[in-house]
Amino acid sequence: MVPLRQPFLHQPSVNNYNIVPVCTIPYYLTFVKFNRAHNIVQYLTIDHGCGKEGHNGESVTAVASSSSRLLFPRLTSHVHGGSCPPNLQMSELDYTKAQLAFFYIIILLSLDIFNPVKIFLHVFPSIAPWHIAALAIACMLYTFIVNMRELLYFAVKIFFHSILSIFFNDVQIVGKENIPNYGPVIFTSNHANQFMDGIMIMCTCQRKISYLVADKSWNRPIIGHLAWAMGAVPVKRAQDSAKVGTGNISIQLHDISAIDESTSDATVRVSGNNTKFLTEMKAGDKIRLPGTALGIKIASISSDNSLTLKVEEGIIDLLSSQPFPEFVSFDILPRIDQAEVYQHVLEKMASGGTIGIFPEGGSHDRTDLLPLKVGVALIAYSELEKDGINVPIVPVGLNYFRAHRFRGKATVEFGSPTYIDPSTLADYQRGGADKRRVCNDLLAKIENSMRSVIVSVPDYETMQLIHAARRLYRQDARTETAEQRQDMGRRFAEGYKRLLLQSGGEPPEEWVDLQKRIMDYQKELNELGIRDYQVSGLDHEEVEIGSETEGHSKADTVLHRMNVLGHIFHLLFIFVLAALPALFLNFPVGLAARIYSNRRRKVALAASKVKIKGYDVVLSERVLACIVLVPSLWIFYGILLLVFTSLDGPTLAFCFTCFPLFSYWSIMAAESGMVDIKDLRPYVMRMIPSARRRLARLPATRKALKADLRAMVKKIGPSMGDIYYGKGKDLDWQKIQLETKNMSSHDLEHVSSKKDE
Repeated sequence: MVPLRQPFLHQPSVNNYNIVPVCTIPYYLTFVKFNRAHNIVQYLTIDHGCGKEGHNGESVTAVASSSSRLLFPRLTSHVHGGSCPPNLQMSELDYTKAQLAFFYIIILLSLDIFNPVKIFLHVFPSIAPWHIAALAIACMLYTFIVNMRELLYFAVKIFFHSILSIFFNDVQIVGKENIPNYGPVIFTSNHANQFMDGIMIMCTCQRKISYLVADKSWNRPIIGHLAWAMGAVPVKRAQDSAKVGTGNISIQLHDISAIDESTSDATVRVSGNNTKFLTEMKAGDKIRLPGTALGIKIASISSDNSLTLKVEEGIIDLLSSQPFPEFVSFDILPRIDQAEVYQHVLEKMASGGTIGIFPEGGSHDRTDLLPLKVGVALIAYSELEKDGINVPIVPVGLNYFRAHRFRGKATVEFGSPTYIDPSTLADYQRGGADKRRVCNDLLAKIENSMRSVIVSVPDYETMQLIHAARRLYRQDARTETAEQRQDMGRRFAEGYKRLLLQSGGEPPEEWVDLQKRIMDYQKELNELGIRDYQVSGLDHEEVEIGSETEGHSKADTVLHRMNVLGHIFHLLFIFVLAALPALFLNFPVGLAARIYSNRRRKVALAASKVKIKGYDVVLSERVLACIVLVPSLWIFYGILLLVFTSLDGPTLAFCFTCFPLFSYWSIMAAESGMVDIKDLRPYVMRMIPSARRRLARLPATRKALKADLRAMVKKIGPSMGDIYYGKGKDLDWQKIQLETKNMSSHDLEHVSSKKDE
């Protein structure tokens, strides 16, 4: 029997090459509205704000959470009542011109009498068709080679976008209007999720970004290749070349107390025991003390057992944290010459490029920023000195929710740019103490701007308290946008810091009691396995069939229980639908990636001085494992089908191309099932007598906490100034956080430690 596809492909009345233009019409209707190929890249890889919150980037959901905006941008723009930015959308006249041009091309390709190539070959019969084809192929190859880096960046960005759509349930963007459209830019971000941080910014920013990547990561398989395709710049880090010093060192306490930080050449003498200072290190290297991440520069070495350290900002506190005069171990951080790196970065910015930097120097899972490295300040001043360009330094806040887990959520916030004060350039050029002072001042401004786009708190317990208080304070019937959530979280975080500072570490007793009640409420939710938003639905009294209490009828009861049964049947249907492809396509990879990422987490934690549990590397390592294992598993199944079945080539190809589709569908179906499980959990817990009583108490507890929290905010709010009275975008978070930092009370870390005691 002749397959049906053969007569269609070989009908004499239908030219095969004429089928292609007709098949392209649906794709044309989707994409012809964009006036440049670059705009197509942006539509495929970033969220351009055509959502219901408007196009200013105030609160929009990334394309990872909505494919309809990608497939039908013109339609969704109208449906949501917004419009795309003018640089991403043609005018109506241009759109009409593009339509006419496209259909004119269709006519040329469909009818030989109007086909310019056919006419040319008819006029010059000595030229064969393959001559024209060969010339076109040569031009295509030339174009590809010339624009290879741009095409690679485009391809990698599409690939990363697909990763985000799989591994994150929701990505929201705030403050895209703060990104300059043209010219050089330096993006500075917190570093809470290792390689995923760069991917997140790359896929949510319309500018092409070249990152500074640690040389250690650059040399890793896959990571290094992707970084090269992104146009990243490798940077050698001193901590990657750290080695353990021989012997132990000590500093006398009276030497520490005698340090005068006001002088630019202040030093402190170090004594060694069985050390080899002369052979293992040199002036300009750094030593790192136990339990710290900051290196201290060596000023001079006089013998194998004696050297002096240069005293810079923060060094006295670091030395005071050690059990001197007892001898302690130390690490040696060799001095790295970054002149070549700086030159490469300056060349990129001089040509209008953008640079991405993580000034903390490495990823971590802490709830606050690490001390920033001075490199970003040196780059900004060098560009101002060399090319006269005052580069805007845009802070990027990466705020993750369940960062190390599959299908988590994230909010990317772009803050207001920071600029160098041009009058300080002369001090920078003088060098010495003046150069260090202006660089440290700029670094402080950058740090303050970075804090303005994240919710920074001293510890994880405080972070839990802030999130719980924010959820209780908001209005139940109101849906928060990403910008509102970030704003409210920062208000509570900064207000909490100021409350501790104003009270000298001893907040009012009523606040302490309220704080304990909030944490107990959150603990109760965690133990029962339900969420705060579900508590408000628990206060509806469960009515038995046949009874009629106030506000309920028999029909209400029946409908309520039918709704529960509907959830259960939907859950079972989803699980059955997702079970087979998930079992064969996702489960083996997920299990292997989980084991691998946990091992890598332990290795990273053992090698780090700043990580708490090493959760910042989990998702990145899981993604890397999946990049290798997923296609490997598909190829393995393809080989099995080829060897053990009698399927023909087209059928095998069809099965192979279905693997990614089924894998993705099973992920979405499994996630839908998990949502049902979470929604059904309160009903299931009601079947347990002890849990039923605990659930019954939650609505009243929440209502009382909500009222008491609002009363407390109303009472202490006026003392917080703009944190309480400020309105939305009118708030200058950099100014507020600087005021908090400069408050004359005890240092926040001292207060936090006092609170723990």
